[in-house]
Amino acid sequence: MSVTVQVAYPRAEGTTFDFDYYLGQHFALVGEHFGPHMEGTMVTRGAEDAPFHAIATLIFADDAARSAALANSAPVVGDIPNFTNSPAQIQLGEVIG
Repeated sequence: MSVTVQVAYPRAEGTTFDFDYYLGQHFALVGEHFGPHMEGTMVTRGAEDAPFHAIATLIFADDAARSAALANSAPVVGDIPNFTNSPAQIQLGEVIG
């Protein structure tokens, strides 16, 4: 069963989000460090009145692949302040449909 990591960036008063950096630079880091373990990705950009700037979904074949990717997460997590001041919320899950 495929599993996921979802990273959501809440929209609140005073938060900023640089989509150009996020898609151009940050996702290159995601690919570099997680890519060998991932099956796919999806980024959803929130509408103006949405509660999140963005939600990224990273899809892995199984828990072992997800764990291997997360073991290499320090450079990816360390890059977050370069594109947002919103505190990332992370959810681990299973693909059910």
